[in-house]
Amino acid sequence: MTSGNDFSSMPMIDLFRLEAESHCETLSANLLELEQNPTDTNILESLMRAAHSIKGAARIVELDKAVHLAHAMEDAFVAALEEQITLNKDNIDILLKGVDLLGEISKVEEESAEQWFRDHNDRIDELAARYVEISLQESPEVSPTDAKSTHILETEQVRETIPDESPVEDFAEEEVSEPIAETATNQPLSDLQDLSMLDLFRMEAENHCEVLSSNLLGLEKEPNSSALLESLMRAAHSIKGAARVVDLNIAVQLAHAMEDVFVASQKGKIQLDNSNIDILLKGVDILNDIAQVPTDEINVWLNTNSGAINSLIKVYQAIENHETLPAIELITAPKPESTATEQVKKDHPAPAPDPSKEKPARRVDDIAGARAIRVSAENMSRLMGLAGEVLIESRWLPSFAAKLQRLKHRQDELLNLADKIIEDSESGILEETKELRTKEIYNRINNCRDYLEKKLNEIEKHARHSTEISYRLYHEAIESRMRPFADGIKGFPRMIRDLSKELGKEVEFEIIGPETMVDREILEKMEAPLNHLLRNSLDHGIETPEEREAAGKPKKATLRLEARHSAGMLSIVVKDDGKGIDVEKLRQAVIDRKLTTEEMAADLNDSELIEFLFLPNFSTKKKVSKVSGRGVGLDVVHSVVHEVRGVVRASSKLGKGTSFEMQLPLTLSVLRALLTEIFNEPYAFPLVNIDHVMRVPRESIKEIEGRQYFTFNEKSIGLVSAR
Repeated sequence: MTSGNDFSSMPMIDLFRLEAESHCETLSANLLELEQNPTDTNILESLMRAAHSIKGAARIVELDKAVHLAHAMEDAFVAALEEQITLNKDNIDILLKGVDLLGEISKVEEESAEQWFRDHNDRIDELAARYVEISLQESPEVSPTDAKSTHILETEQVRETIPDESPVEDFAEEEVSEPIAETATNQPLSDLQDLSMLDLFRMEAENHCEVLSSNLLGLEKEPNSSALLESLMRAAHSIKGAARVVDLNIAVQLAHAMEDVFVASQKGKIQLDNSNIDILLKGVDILNDIAQVPTDEINVWLNTNSGAINSLIKVYQAIENHETLPAIELITAPKPESTATEQVKKDHPAPAPDPSKEKPARRVDDIAGARAIRVSAENMSRLMGLAGEVLIESRWLPSFAAKLQRLKHRQDELLNLADKIIEDSESGILEETKELRTKEIYNRINNCRDYLEKKLNEIEKHARHSTEISYRLYHEAIESRMRPFADGIKGFPRMIRDLSKELGKEVEFEIIGPETMVDREILEKMEAPLNHLLRNSLDHGIETPEEREAAGKPKKATLRLEARHSAGMLSIVVKDDGKGIDVEKLRQAVIDRKLTTEEMAADLNDSELIEFLFLPNFSTKKKVSKVSGRGVGLDVVHSVVHEVRGVVRASSKLGKGTSFEMQLPLTLSVLRALLTEIFNEPYAFPLVNIDHVMRVPRESIKEIEGRQYFTFNEKSIGLVSAR
């Protein structure tokens, strides 16, 4: 294992463990079958695939020793499949030891991993050496030397030998096994590629492309940041390794060229300026596209665009060597479907597309669709613990029911005694006897009261406990559906950067509350509305630097996106310090469209007028912009927010800026409501639709034209009878 390996990327380590566990089971079962059928090609091919997949997964997370061991096992299976050797029972015993060792590797905890590999280094090397000996056994047709050279020729295209010791700190200095050629080519994906490995590459590329994009934007502000350059170098290196595993050679060349640029910048040989970062972001886009192209189209897409990718590689080599930059060819082949954010970033159609009709690309972590969500082991453990408490609590109910039956039995006895007293009275029994029976009834009533009080205390205790468990279980279940707000807005900084440069505007984009937890369903639905609000702010709200300077404002505008929890709701705000909304111009547009009379329009206040912006196809702009189309966007924002049971409000001050606030439920799984009773019937009003709850004195209620109203905050609020 490489020293200094970073185990902070838990999702990839967990994926490796799942991958290794699954394929170790395949290896173990098929090796046992191979004892009965030593020449069965189907079994040997399955064994080879499993070892190859483990090797690839281990390479992604830089577990070099696991790569080394799985690679040696794979060689043995390839040699057997090519009939250079026959695996006997002794060989299978040794191979099974390797399977056990790979299983152990997959279970090693990250904090003790380096010590574990040091302790087992000799054991791994010894087994790997034994597998080399097995794969080079002499056969009648092929000598050991010929077998080795033939095997290397046939398999070297899809694998590179991993050295035993290669510290991760020095990976930027290593010489790659195949230097970048003048023209990069992509070999077709091998039929031996396991689909799960391709999915691992997609996830790896997607994760690291996000790192590349965000850190390149950070590098614009801090061009000499060694931490950012180190992170960029590692991300490019990881994509290169992942692409090599699945034989995407042209992606390997592109990622390697980007990595070389970052290394050169880190060493102080070059300094990356904004134009260089623009070009590097083009490479990030291409790597992102490669990860999203459907499997059955990947070879055609890469071959079609190989010229454009090669031109970009040459540009990176020129940047690295301080040479004149050659021209960059554009990718002209159709690209895979992109998310709403990427669509804005790259295409800017006019009029703007309706996001409710767009089909976002399928992310790797959404392969199972809405049927599957990621839940951490800690979260699942807490859910299981609470489920156990609920089970224990439910078992208390039958015993409590039995105790209530006992109380009922005592009440029946009291009734029998009361009946006897009545009978005695009618038969003229002695007063002394009646007095004794009356005392007995009194004592039993007291006993029943004491017993009932104990049971009431008991049920109150269990009710409190059950309520607490239910509350914790509810919040734990809700938490399992939550994701940080930052997860849904990763593409926005890049979009803002690209569009502001295209529009010739200077914008400081601020994200407040990125760690705010949001229901994943709400987060997905909010991407398109937020996208439109940000785009409208850039296009319509924020002025050019010259206009801002003339108005006495800083040349750089501020565009803020904020998420926070407030009063049991999720509040998302998009705010800019641009020119604001001209309310009088808006009032005239409302009149021109005959949406209201001139007299009524004159009585409308600013907030009432701004509500007209959310109507379909309503706009004060006469020209269609390629950034934000006329009349499309705010209507969609209103529709999507309403769909998730939320509300959106806008406020603006001319010359000061505009703010859009969306108030949304914390989750769609449970609706928080205010309960009230009307004519002895319960009603629930969603909290998201309630501004204030108040008692209005009867004398404050006035009437005009047969309609009741009262005054609140200097506004007339109409009353509707709940009947």
